[in-house]
Amino acid sequence: MCGIVGYVGPKQSSSLLIEGLKRLEYRGYDSSGIAVNTPQGIKVGKAIGRVRVMEEFIQTTGVFEGHAGIAHTRWATHGGPTQANAHPHTGKTKTGHTIAIVHNGIIENYIPLRKYLTDKGHVFESETDAEVLAKLIAELYDGDLEKAVQSALRDVRGAYAIAVLCDNEPHTIVAARKGSPLIVGIADSAYVVASDASAIIAHTSQVITLDDYQVVRLCAGVKDKVGDGGPWAVDFRTTTIDNVCVTQEVTKLEFDLEQIELGGYKHFMFKEIMEQPEAIRNCLRGRIDHREGRVVLGGLSGLARDLVRARRFIISAQGTAYHAGMIGEYLLEDLAKIPARCEYASEFRYRNPIIEEGTVAIAVSQSGETADTLAALHEAKDRGAISLGVVNSVGSTISRETDAGVYLHVGPEIGVASTKAFVGQVAVLTLISLYLGKRRFLSDEVVRSYLKQLEALPDMVSRVLEQSDHIKKCVEQCIDRDNWLFLGRGYNYPVAIEGALKLKEISYIHAEGMPAAEMKHGPIALIDKGMPVVFVATKGSQYEKVISNIEEVRARGGRILAVATEGDDNIHQYADAVFTVPDIAEPLQPMLTVVPLQILAYHAAVLRGHDVDKPRNLAKSVTVE
Repeated sequence: MCGIVGYVGPKQSSSLLIEGLKRLEYRGYDSSGIAVNTPQGIKVGKAIGRVRVMEEFIQTTGVFEGHAGIAHTRWATHGGPTQANAHPHTGKTKTGHTIAIVHNGIIENYIPLRKYLTDKGHVFESETDAEVLAKLIAELYDGDLEKAVQSALRDVRGAYAIAVLCDNEPHTIVAARKGSPLIVGIADSAYVVASDASAIIAHTSQVITLDDYQVVRLCAGVKDKVGDGGPWAVDFRTTTIDNVCVTQEVTKLEFDLEQIELGGYKHFMFKEIMEQPEAIRNCLRGRIDHREGRVVLGGLSGLARDLVRARRFIISAQGTAYHAGMIGEYLLEDLAKIPARCEYASEFRYRNPIIEEGTVAIAVSQSGETADTLAALHEAKDRGAISLGVVNSVGSTISRETDAGVYLHVGPEIGVASTKAFVGQVAVLTLISLYLGKRRFLSDEVVRSYLKQLEALPDMVSRVLEQSDHIKKCVEQCIDRDNWLFLGRGYNYPVAIEGALKLKEISYIHAEGMPAAEMKHGPIALIDKGMPVVFVATKGSQYEKVISNIEEVRARGGRILAVATEGDDNIHQYADAVFTVPDIAEPLQPMLTVVPLQILAYHAAVLRGHDVDKPRNLAKSVTVE
């Protein structure tokens, strides 16, 4: 969702802040802003639209010169996308000093706080909850910014990641978090604060990750103003909001700058689609033991006995991760013979779920910061479940708050519409299912067969990717149609739903995914001449049933686009266009069958002239409920 960048150090902050905002554009936003602590006081600039508008404003005015600054990209929640509502927001202290703040999250009790501050004489200029926090810190400021932030946050309910400036402390940034991600990069004589590692990696790979209710004070300045130790001395300390000192481990980011650059591709989404063979290799690397014919998941080893004895698995997720979780439900019941259910995380915590002894809760999230999934995780843990995380971002909140877990290791994903993370999530859920199945009832022969096919997957995906131009030509013939259906059965039913989501997300075409059999129970009324209907019709246990569904659509004039198994000559008599995938065991098919649907959605969006990497109204990581 919204993005935060802060810098304090020897360089001019404004150029680094703009660079950081550009790296956060993929997260989704509708306005941007910057505040710099200059010799003339805190200067604030805001703009509606893309970061380049903000950049042009800074270059034109020439007043944003200073060594400490904060910046923000906002996705409208409280109040529309206006200049007044854009961050940073400011407040005046009792002694006339200026406080500036950028904020991700939602302050739930902002209405009574706003009334309290209004009664104190503060005048509000926006509709946002963030301005309330800025003025609350200003009201409590008595010469110590860190202390004022701690005090203010003790009065706040909700989620926040904040970075704060005060013109009375020109070489200091105070940052804090609860429920919304925030990390600090430790560079040469400088600190970079950000809500996402992509804004930090150009400057350093050494970071600390703040935990909930933690506050960090970052100081960098000339020797005679900040401590000893050179022309620019640096200092930081981390506390709780109750001013208890804590020690945070410095960790290393697991990706480099090259991985978040386009590298010759026009769009990040297409780059990430094409990276999927290597992403799968990285996901599987070191996790298959051919000698023993088993899956090696070091992250689960400490809980192996409890997991094997588990009586039930609950998978919680949102969006694309939810579709991966649906496949995980099938995999756990099919391969491990353990009852499983995939739940929308946003619904799970509000329906008084029953958590029995022996329940394992798996939270699936690319970012590891999805607010609804975190809330569902907390609910399951509070009710006694063992918790596992399946996430991509190392050090993310879900990875820290679960009992154990497995990282995807597919590399950073910049495109808002998830592609390689989905394939990685399905691969990890497959590994977990085989890991448990081997310990429960699966024979060595069956496990070895699956492992051999898993290792062949990257080359198989490469063969599917070669059909990109063919898929584009087929999409061109029906790109003018505004309503599509995606249909599948068994393991490919969640794939159909994911294919429809991809088309909706980036092309803005209305699309629905559902089980192929469900079509007859209402949606068949929508089918008219030329309506595109995408079938996942691979060889498998329900192949003949899918063919029957295809014939029902053809009889009503629908245009059939089929994802089929290589060598299936029969399918061509039913379909107007065919995209093929290599033959593989049914439980592994989703990692192949989803790829043509990703490519289809990408080309549809490009043909319609849309910004593939920045689809309207969407954010990469949804960190508020």
